[in-house]
Amino acid sequence: MIFKKFMAFLIPLLIAFLFFFPYKHVIAFSFEDQGELVAYFPLKKEKEFKIKYTHSIHLTDVLESYRLSDKQIEQTELAYDDFAVGMPSNAEGEEVFEVKDGTYFIKNMQRTFTYIDLRVGQVKANHRLIYDEKTYTLADFMEPGTWVRISSERISLWEQLKGVKISG
Repeated sequence: MIFKKFMAFLIPLLIAFLFFFPYKHVIAFSFEDQGELVAYFPLKKEKEFKIKYTHSIHLTDVLESYRLSDKQIEQTELAYDDFAVGMPSNAEGEEVFEVKDGTYFIKNMQRTFTYIDLRVGQVKANHRLIYDEKTYTLADFMEPGTWVRISSERISLWEQLKGVKISG
């Protein structure tokens, strides 16, 4: 009798724990002003991703490369084709500036962030997430114009059910 009561208590507790325990490492996209999960991209072994977008003034692609840790996002590289407004003209500190085949690179970047704020492009930007050599257009998963906060998170099964999974 005691065993049955114990199990009647333990099983729901265990199910609740499994349902709400944050175990899945993801690139999380949350509403910037609320923290509510909009979409997420489940990570495999690879901890690097890229954000590619079309610059609104010079209309050429910009590619930002990032590496994730548990709670940090480190920008490692920036690639672009035009020195127009808003683009850096040189590297800083230990960074390396290179030009290759008409593309400008800033490499060896070690800029660390807890999150990145982004407004999903409505007209020209066409923001894309590149992970494991596959490209995912963010406007396919989030309303264009949505202001999101990108972060490295661990989410629970419950949060996975609430957010939109970005996958191919």
